[in-house]
Amino acid sequence: MQMNDSIEIAAPRSVVWEALLSPEVLKECVPGCQEMSGSAEDGFEATVVQKVGPVKATFKGAVTISDVVEGESLTLTGEGKGGAAGFAKGGAKVTLADSGEGTLLTYDVDAKVGGKLAQLGSRIIDGFAKKMAAQFFARFQEVVQGPADGESDAGAEGGEPAKKSWLKRMISS
Repeated sequence: MQMNDSIEIAAPRSVVWEALLSPEVLKECVPGCQEMSGSAEDGFEATVVQKVGPVKATFKGAVTISDVVEGESLTLTGEGKGGAAGFAKGGAKVTLADSGEGTLLTYDVDAKVGGKLAQLGSRIIDGFAKKMAAQFFARFQEVVQGPADGESDAGAEGGEPAKKSWLKRMISS
């Protein structure tokens, strides 16, 4: 399954680049991510819990970064094993470009599954993969640039403050 899209992020390219290499940001953005450790140089180890159709599994896997052109592009490649559920692997070629509002992030994703997951059929798998990619990049955009305009600083639950953007957390540290 292949898909591609682009999103506009209201942050400088250097900030978006650093966020792509941050295990904290990646953990926050990967749907169902329970743990993320490692570094951009050595790769990341991750544990992700996901339900695909009737199959729920805990995937343990690794993410590596390759084809790095500093500040411009990289390839994220991951593979996870979900025990009896099977496996998932794929990659995303990510490119960054300056735009009027900040940074244009373009991604080209290729994903494959095997085992019980593959038996669910391509319609379910393709829909799930598109949803996961869209959730990851939408969450990445939110984490890097902060809440969208019009969202208050008070969270919906108990008046807790909304999370600061990754950049604001970095600056205030």
